[in-house]
Amino acid sequence: MNNHQISSLDNCRIVELPRIRHDNGSLTFFQNSADALFTVRRVFYLYDIPGDSERGGHSHHEAQELIVALSGCFDVVLNDGHQSRRFTLNRPYRGLYIPAGIWRELNNFSSGSVCLVLTSEKFDEEDYVREFDRFLELTAKKVTP
Repeated sequence: MNNHQISSLDNCRIVELPRIRHDNGSLTFFQNSADALFTVRRVFYLYDIPGDSERGGHSHHEAQELIVALSGCFDVVLNDGHQSRRFTLNRPYRGLYIPAGIWRELNNFSSGSVCLVLTSEKFDEEDYVREFDRFLELTAKKVTP
């Protein structure tokens, strides 16, 4: 099944990550386990992003992602081909889960923002849909519940 035809914004959600507080600071983690959203196969982060820049602008055929604002804040605009929704990320213990088949754009970066992305797949250019018109073609025959 084409993930673009079954993906829905209803499957995107803010995830509370474990937060361990100490007098000398806090610690948050994500680990591969039986109750994890997915097995992490790639980790990358974005930084030194000018405030008026946009990142993302693509969807994935297979990759799932968890996006976390490690520092600062930014917006993530998601689109499933029929509707869109904006999420503001600004806490390092909250992540935005995005399943495969959802278009994402990141913008409105505050100064010093650091965006961490955990993905279910290793980098493969063939997994990306980088043209919005192509994305709309893939989602045109979306299966609705």
